[in-house]
Amino acid sequence: MLRSLVSATLASLVLAPLPARAQHEAPAAHQHAAGAGHEQLGTVDFATSCSAAAKPVFNRAVALLHSFEFGDAIKGFTATLAADPSCAMAEWGIALSRWGNPFNLAQRAPGPLQEGLAAALRGKALKPATPREQAYLDAVAALFTSADTIDQRTRIVAYRDAMAAVAAANPADVEAQIFYALSIAASHTPSDKTYANLLKAAAILEGLIEKYPDHPGLAHYIIHSYDVPALADHALVAARRYATIAPSAPHALHMPSHTFTRVGSWQESIDTNIASANAARAVGATAEELHAMDYQAYAALQTGQDAIARELVAALPAIKARFDADAVTGAAPGSAGLFAMASIPARYALERGDWKAAAALTPEPTRFLYPEAQTWFAKALGAAHGGDAAATRAAIAELLRIRDELTAKKEAYWAEQADIQRRAASAWLALAEGRTADALTEMVAAAQAEDGTDKAAVTPGPLAPARELVGEMLLQAGKADEALQAFEATLAKEPNRFRALSGAIRAATLAGRTDTARRHAQTLLAICAKADTPSRPELAAAKALAASASR
Repeated sequence: MLRSLVSATLASLVLAPLPARAQHEAPAAHQHAAGAGHEQLGTVDFATSCSAAAKPVFNRAVALLHSFEFGDAIKGFTATLAADPSCAMAEWGIALSRWGNPFNLAQRAPGPLQEGLAAALRGKALKPATPREQAYLDAVAALFTSADTIDQRTRIVAYRDAMAAVAAANPADVEAQIFYALSIAASHTPSDKTYANLLKAAAILEGLIEKYPDHPGLAHYIIHSYDVPALADHALVAARRYATIAPSAPHALHMPSHTFTRVGSWQESIDTNIASANAARAVGATAEELHAMDYQAYAALQTGQDAIARELVAALPAIKARFDADAVTGAAPGSAGLFAMASIPARYALERGDWKAAAALTPEPTRFLYPEAQTWFAKALGAAHGGDAAATRAAIAELLRIRDELTAKKEAYWAEQADIQRRAASAWLALAEGRTADALTEMVAAAQAEDGTDKAAVTPGPLAPARELVGEMLLQAGKADEALQAFEATLAKEPNRFRALSGAIRAATLAGRTDTARRHAQTLLAICAKADTPSRPELAAAKALAASASR
């Protein structure tokens, strides 16, 4: 029902067409256009009172900012100040770049908060030439002001509301509308299943993109605005457009895979993440490289291309040696790089059901904690499947510790994710100990908790979706019909997942629903058209089942 309402909702919210620039600010801004030299970042035309010499430098920096290339954007805004030391909007750009990825659900560190506030204050001290520019600076300052006493969520909402005022006061300012839409999307909470903020943001962006098809922010933020299971297919046009708009930005090459992951278009995800990782490596954006690798590994494992994932695991030690978690580069913060280094080997073990390898993983503590939780969760599942109750309990204790420490650090989202993992691990321990009823009760509770939230942008998906684990547990308990329901519920949220499809095939076969089993087998074979040879046993079984339909 939600999908059927999306188009109507967008139509009711969409803004009227806007002129290309704010008319009251002259002279007209220069554009940073795709194809300037060999660099392609899209087209940005941001009117400011800065000097003519500073305008193209500023617009290039804004183009980088729209693609979340924060390190290069800061360099660009600094270059703008060199061209025009009175350009207050350059300090606005530095401040917003210091905030980093607005879809990063983690608490911001003190250093970037101090640097962002300092930039906003420097911009104000330059006495912006127009009330519009003053309003931009006042808005960005809300993200950083009184960070020690005002919680992050409140500051995000304050920034959104301030940008609403900027957009309302300057209806001809396209950039104001775009940054306002971004602030709306970034204020979405994973527990809001009405998606009201995401739909509102998408309506603004969709109302502009046909008039400004080469603007990097429009395609980028449309993908983010639809980056939930119920809406993801609405982003496909933007996803396939964005990489062609700004191919010089590694994140623009990666971002389409958010949509491809949501709809289960695995080969498209693999291809775009290879391009993104290569581009990120070339410019030293190692966190972005790792982030792309995590998405690539996830997609490869869904298609049975395990050799690709194995090569990514093997590449991690060399990448780790050159990785600086504190460097400000692209869209992916250092924590995303650490998350990827923990998640890629965990995925490689769990997706293939290699429980021994999962149990043998070695956690690496980080100050962010939630990357470490991925390894402990994989270890817990591996140990439980291997019958090692003591090791499972030890991993569960670590997940409990991480949850409590994240709670103390006010990392509510990641604390909840760690608790979902703890509950799932506890369920599998109960099953290993023969407490089947308790195991199913706890596993269903974990799945319900996961259904009530959503994945963060840092990850392509859970290491093992809780609803999928319910299905696997029900299969072990001999409840094939219920298991099939759980696997199909997983597929509704996470389309074309290998383990959910193979589980559905087993469950349907055991339940005597041969036609359903064959349908899922055909889907699995289609998404695994490029699978390794020899392939996983599940594919051989799917081939035999599909072949039986013609006999």
